Amino acid sequence: MNFNEIYREKKEYIENVLKKYLPEQEGYQKVIMEAMEYSLMAGGKRLRPVLMLETYRLFGGEDRAIEPFLAAIEMIHTYSLVHDDLPAMDNDEYRRGRKTTHIVYGEDMGILAGDALLNYAFETACSAFGAEGADCARIGKALRILAHKAGIYGMIGGQVVDVKESGHKVSGRMLDFIYRLKTSALIESSMMVGAVLAGADEEQVKAMERIAEKIGLAFQIQDDILDVTGTEEVLGKPVHSDEKNEKTTYVTWKGIEEARRDVERLTDEALDELGQFPARDEFLAQLLRSLVSREK
Repeated sequence: MNFNEIYREKKEYIENVLKKYLPEQEGYQKVIMEAMEYSLMAGGKRLRPVLMLETYRLFGGEDRAIEPFLAAIEMIHTYSLVHDDLPAMDNDEYRRGRKTTHIVYGEDMGILAGDALLNYAFETACSAFGAEGADCARIGKALRILAHKAGIYGMIGGQVVDVKESGHKVSGRMLDFIYRLKTSALIESSMMVGAVLAGADEEQVKAMERIAEKIGLAFQIQDDILDVTGTEEVLGKPVHSDEKNEKTTYVTWKGIEEARRDVERLTDEALDELGQFPARDEFLAQLLRSLVSREK
């Protein structure tokens, strides 16, 4: 099978894991379960859980003990998108080619759906403690990473500065800070959690963090490029939204050509470090490289 076929298989596996961990739609509050499913099952690259799974396998993980964390990381990522789309944030009406959660369910339920996904993500990850033969020390360490990278020193911290500085010209140093937290942090979490749950040592986990930081930054810069060069039909969301929201991006800071060179450089550096591990995962290397040339 070629790369695209393998990736499609892995995405299908992730989709099944997500369905497995979604709550039953029942009770007086069932509308929130419906909104959670609408948001979570809207498709997308499933990049973070795939990265987590591949890193887990890179370090010898073979069983299904990682599944609660695969679901949790995608729930956290999805909640951030649901809140990003709200009128108080980016005010977007379309995501992944269909109407955003707050457009379908109302702004109030959009807020609550994001809240629900975040809380349920940790409830789901904690279910790993109940698995047969669970390594509680590894699970506890993975939970700590997940919480830290999603919080004020990770994704939320980056979002705060991004929103606070919207409409202002920001320095390259601040833009790097925003991107490393806003985007890289959850990718770091994905690869670090995969390594931890598979039993990687401290130095190996730190190496995964460095690799993921570079990939996350490259991914966000590529997103900036696509916001200028892409189309709504291909991306499944509005283009030129950064311009509309008066945001400084790598494209406005450095121009498209240098931004593209940065994507290439960061990806090469990440792949060089990944290649130093004795175990080989060609799919993981191809996946990281594919982020450079993606069109959506």
